[in-house]
Order: sequence, then C-alpha cells, then structure tokens
Amino acid sequence: MKRENINAKNAPDPHGGYSQAVKLEAYERLLLVSGQIPADRDDKVPDGFEAQARQVWRNVDAQLKAAGMDKSNLVKVTTYLADRQYATANRELRSEYLGAVAPAMTVVICGIFDERWLLEVEAVAAQ
Repeated sequence: MKRENINAKNAPDPHGGYSQAVKLEAYERLLLVSGQIPADRDDKVPDGFEAQARQVWRNVDAQLKAAGMDKSNLVKVTTYLADRQYATANRELRSEYLGAVAPAMTVVICGIFDERWLLEVEAVAAQ
C-alpha cells in the first residue's frame, strides 16, 4: 500500500498530530471500525475521561488486531466528545496512543448515546 499524508499549502496546517487528508493507493484491505465505546467486555465503564479514553483506544486496538492490522494502518479517525472540556485531554491521550501515526482526523462535540460515555471513537484502517 502506498500512503501519503496530504496537507495542502493553501489550507490551514493541522495542529495536534493529524493530517488534513490521507491518500491511499494500491491497498488490499479496508477496515471500517464502528464507534468504540468506553466499556470493557463485561460492559463496565470506568470513571473519568482519561480512563474512558484509554478503554476506547484499547477497544480500537482490539478491532485492528482482530483484522490483522495495527494503529499504523489507521487512515481516518473520528472522535465524538460529550463535552468540549475534554478536548485537550482527548488530544493528549490520542497523541499518546497514535505516536507518529497521523491519520485524517475529525472531533465532534455532541450528545452521545449512553450518558455514562464521555467519548466514542470510530476509525478507518487500510493495508
């Protein structure tokens, strides 16, 4: 697969470890990951944003591994936050998980299906 991160010179620069666009050529597999919630296998939801974010990224990671992929295959991530107050913590924890991987990124502040959840993350991966 050929992957190219795109950041057009006549558009705003990305801030926070993502790319404005990701171009893929000659990929063989595409994985669409449904919104991953901050619950474990037993439907336990941890308290606090940091613990929930770490659980969400563990769940994303589990889906990637089940498909024979890893975080380096992520090309698009959409994060839904229950409140704008979590934006900075979200960026920091996402950056910790992704490291040098810079997928296209969207963050939406919205009401989330279950009031216990402070975030949900969906993703697209390719290989």
